[in-house]
This record gives sequence, C-alpha cells and structure tokens, in this order.
Amino acid sequence: MIRITPGAVSKPLESLKVKTGDWGAEYPVIEEEKCIGCGECEIFCPDLCIELIEAGMEKKGEKEKIIRVAKVNYEYCKGCGTCSVVCPAEAIKMELKDIYRGELK
Repeated sequence: MIRITPGAVSKPLESLKVKTGDWGAEYPVIEEEKCIGCGECEIFCPDLCIELIEAGMEKKGEKEKIIRVAKVNYEYCKGCGTCSVVCPAEAIKMELKDIYRGELK
C-alpha cells in the first residue's frame, strides 16, 4: 500500500504566490550581446523563470529577423545555474549576490 502525505504536491499556479528568488547565493547574469536566442536556458530552467523576449530586428538583405534574448525573472530564480551550464553561447554567467560579497565583520 502506498501512502501519500497531503501537501506533497502543490496546486497549479500556487507557486506564483511564493517568490523564491532570494533562496540561492548566486544569480544568472545574461550578456545580451552574446545571447543567440536559442532558448536552451528557457527549456531547461527548472523554475520556468527564463523567457526569450524581443530585443530588436536584424536585417539581412531583404529579410528581417526578430532578435530574441533571454531574460530572467529574479523573483523566482533560485540560482541553480542550470541555464549557465546549458547555454551554448556561454552568454550566462553566475554571479555571487551582493549580500554574500565582501568581508565578514
């Protein structure tokens, strides 16, 4: 017999109420000029806090192409670093949060 503890699974969209962005010690910084808009970070983000946004247009000959770059919602990013690992362009670097920098007093 399998016993399931109530509360083990949250209701849909319930996690939007709990902002988890200050859980981690690091956060991802995206270098937009390096970002190729491939969406790997968006696909692999376990917290679904990365999305590709429109950053402009690029014209090649007669064709126009929408340029997309990754953007992080820091209110929900836990700083796991998965995005920086999967980025083929190495456009995402993890940085230590300000609260953890410097010397202890």
